[in-house]
Amino acid sequence: MLDNQEKVVQNETPVNSEETKLEAKNEVVVSSEDNSEIEVDSVDSANEVVNTESSDNKEIQVENYSEKSLEELLVSLKSVLNNYPVQTVKNAVESIKSEFNKKFGALLAEKKAQFLAEGGNSIDFKFSSPLKSEYNDLLFDYKKRRDAFYKEIDIQLNQNLDKRNDVIESLKALIENAEATTMYKDFKAIQEKWRAIGPVPKSHYNDTWKTYHHHVERFYDLLNLSNDLRDLDFKYNLEEKLKIIEKAKALANEADVNYASKELQELHKSWKEDIGPVAKEMREEIWQKFSDATKKIHDKRHEYFKEMRSKFQEIVEKKLEVIALLHAYDTSGNKTHNDWQKSIKEVEKLRQQYFKAGKLPFNKSEEVWQKFKQATKKFNTAKNTFYKQEKNEQQENLKKKMALIEIAESLKDSEDWQMATNAMKKIQADWKKIGHVPRKFSDDIWKKFKSACNYYFDRLNNQKNAISKEQEKVVVAKKEFLETLKESKKESKEAVLEAIDKWRNLGSLPKNSGNLKEEFNKHIDKMLENLSLDKEEVAMLKFTNLIDSYLADNDTRKLVSEQQFIRKRQDEINKEIQQLENNLGFFSNATDDNPLVKNVKNQVEKHRKDLAIWNLKMDYLRKLDF
Repeated sequence: MLDNQEKVVQNETPVNSEETKLEAKNEVVVSSEDNSEIEVDSVDSANEVVNTESSDNKEIQVENYSEKSLEELLVSLKSVLNNYPVQTVKNAVESIKSEFNKKFGALLAEKKAQFLAEGGNSIDFKFSSPLKSEYNDLLFDYKKRRDAFYKEIDIQLNQNLDKRNDVIESLKALIENAEATTMYKDFKAIQEKWRAIGPVPKSHYNDTWKTYHHHVERFYDLLNLSNDLRDLDFKYNLEEKLKIIEKAKALANEADVNYASKELQELHKSWKEDIGPVAKEMREEIWQKFSDATKKIHDKRHEYFKEMRSKFQEIVEKKLEVIALLHAYDTSGNKTHNDWQKSIKEVEKLRQQYFKAGKLPFNKSEEVWQKFKQATKKFNTAKNTFYKQEKNEQQENLKKKMALIEIAESLKDSEDWQMATNAMKKIQADWKKIGHVPRKFSDDIWKKFKSACNYYFDRLNNQKNAISKEQEKVVVAKKEFLETLKESKKESKEAVLEAIDKWRNLGSLPKNSGNLKEEFNKHIDKMLENLSLDKEEVAMLKFTNLIDSYLADNDTRKLVSEQQFIRKRQDEINKEIQQLENNLGFFSNATDDNPLVKNVKNQVEKHRKDLAIWNLKMDYLRKLDF
């Protein structure tokens, strides 16, 4: 029917030139209060696909990652990638990447400096970390998922473009081959199909819409053949567009200019996408009304940001005042945990003061924000240094107290009452002098220490009341014998053996008289040292005297302990001999009269003699039945 009419391609200009002018006028970008960018009356088709009203697709809030360790940053990265859609995590991932690379770079520099300090060559330096490998794997997986996501969007957008072009071709065919009885019904079906199609690539949006709109108007001109249907549709479209105009007018009174602008963008989209044309004689008038309402919102928005810009400098000055206070904040007098807790509260108040000063657009806020970060970093560095030292000191204190617990545990069953009591009193005094330990260990180690001390002193009190009269007689007799022995001038091997026999025949001492036994053994050792006996014989006499006294007291624990000690000494001496003999290998070309060679050989000989004595002692113990 319309063969004589000119066909329209995608770059054709729409009939309503005034509408086109307003479209161009409204395609402006302004900075909002929250530093985001809003494009007015322009549909970004990619973003329309990605950024829906669903909270699942909103960019997640970025944490402060600056104080986290490499391990904690890795955990944060895993959490972000595992728990949120890939299209919502860009800002968080970039923040984590920035902090991770900064901290890993510092670690790498430290390791390299250490490598060079130890004599390494820079070209040979290598450093690998499981943390870095896992971090790289996570980023690689993130990029794959992100690229796949946006590739799928591009495919979807281009498919929608093809669908819209097909609809336009269907509309053109309808106009050219219109059947009066079915054309309006077919047109409505085409409209529904157009509206059901999703967004297209932004670069094609306006051309595609203009071409479609032009052919829609051509169709309505064609409806002269069926005036009733055409007028009915024009009336409906007029009513819908008047509703949109009223909504736009209401938005002009909206206090939140950002909300008003976003809603206006939706109204423009509905005007263009969802509602057809009105009668020709109304088109210019109805568009002008919508244009006027739109202009009021834009003017109000421009005024709002003009006013905001005048306040930005005032906000900047307030924030810089806070930054200056943070830089000047003195922590040199902080010596204790309480001092730092007080400072932390004061600095937190300054931080809140900074944020309450107001918001700035990104182009103005970034420089101030970096200054603020530097100021807080200065404080945090000093705080972290203190708590790191405090933590190290507490760990050292923990080691010291654990050592005291070991001493208390080793003494709690002691029968050398005088020595053990003095030692227990000393370690109790030492315990009080040691500072704090990590809180999670404090109660536990105190209970262990207190338990060992109480156990010993309970035993001490019990034994003081347990010595019988018979035991007292043995103590008196042995004390008298020891005094007599000290005054005796007899010095011979036989005299020593005789003294040992007599001492044993006097009876067993009570457990609390271990110091008397120790005194006797020391005197015997002294007598032996004054004799003209070789070193091996003296050592064995001393040893057998000690071991026999343990046997007489049936003290299996001390016998086993002595046996373990001898084994340990045998192992140590064997290792020392082996090391010295290895050292001789370095002097393979040296003569035997070389001073260094002589010294090493003398040491080997000395160790062999000592080992021979320890072997004899072990042989003696093995013959005993205990």
